[in-house]
Amino acid sequence: MGHVICAGLALLLCGISPAAAMAAGDERRSASPVSAACWRVEEFVVAQECSACTGFQMTVPECSPTGFVEQINCAGSKRAEFKSCRSALQDSRSFWHFVGSSLALAAGASILVLWRQRLLDRKALEKVRKQMESI
Repeated sequence: MGHVICAGLALLLCGISPAAAMAAGDERRSASPVSAACWRVEEFVVAQECSACTGFQMTVPECSPTGFVEQINCAGSKRAEFKSCRSALQDSRSFWHFVGSSLALAAGASILVLWRQRLLDRKALEKVRKQMESI
């Protein structure tokens, strides 16, 4: 499906013919499996658990999506590679930030509702008082 999107973008942005766009998609699919990450096609063992990227590791493309990386060893090709991963600590921190902001938003909305209700009650009482005075 991603190749169809890429082909569609090539058509829109570059004015490439549909046949040329599809041929470009086929070329990407027929890339040699040697250049593909071994963990995508083979079984692997995690050699080093997920940890924050060091300054030197930030040059590795696998570090940029999450800022965390784990080292893996592929069983078939015996290659050691890096794989982007998500930190449980980072996920936990993000969750609690979400919960805190949701609670703050709920408290703010509750205060606003109470303020508005009191304002409407005052207006209703004032209207009733004016009606009583006019009698």
